[in-house]
Amino acid sequence: MSPRILRFVTTLLLAVAFGPTAASAQDQGSIRTLLLERDRDIKAVLAHSPLSDQEKQSLRSIVNDLILFEEMGKTALGDYWTGLSEAQRRDFVETFSAIVREQSLADLDPYRARISISAIAVEGTRATATTTALYKEVTTEVEYAMVMRDGQWWITDISLDGVSTTEGYARSFQTAIRKRGFDGLMQSLRKRLDRITG
Repeated sequence: MSPRILRFVTTLLLAVAFGPTAASAQDQGSIRTLLLERDRDIKAVLAHSPLSDQEKQSLRSIVNDLILFEEMGKTALGDYWTGLSEAQRRDFVETFSAIVREQSLADLDPYRARISISAIAVEGTRATATTTALYKEVTTEVEYAMVMRDGQWWITDISLDGVSTTEGYARSFQTAIRKRGFDGLMQSLRKRLDRITG
């Protein structure tokens, strides 16, 4: 084998061996920074007490703007998602996300917890970040399922001590569709949103 070909093969092997590892480490760093900055921004708003309406809106955005609600909603509806029109999907995601956003500030104490990141695992465009939240001597493990879209990491599920938020939605939503159809689910969601915002 000529020296030139040998250098080419060596370079190729090194790229295969170390390329994904370097990319993975970079993604882990990005996710760590993203979650820590989110936590810092949340606590910066919470430092003002009581919160003004503008501060509540700011906090609601910080808490929810990293969540990819379309992906979360698609997973929650399972096979029922494929049978929906684009208009139905859009209506569902908008209503579902509005409910989550409104309810996200029902209890502010979890956001006051001290956060530490214990593990971040990246596999292609998917990742999980495991964190520990400590508040008033109570420890909760919070795991974020994440996906890369358009160069940005987004949250698609949040699990508390092993209990998946999206799986909880899935049981509720799919049961409603089986009993009352998609229109019945949407009617229930709209009523719920009206009660929260009314």
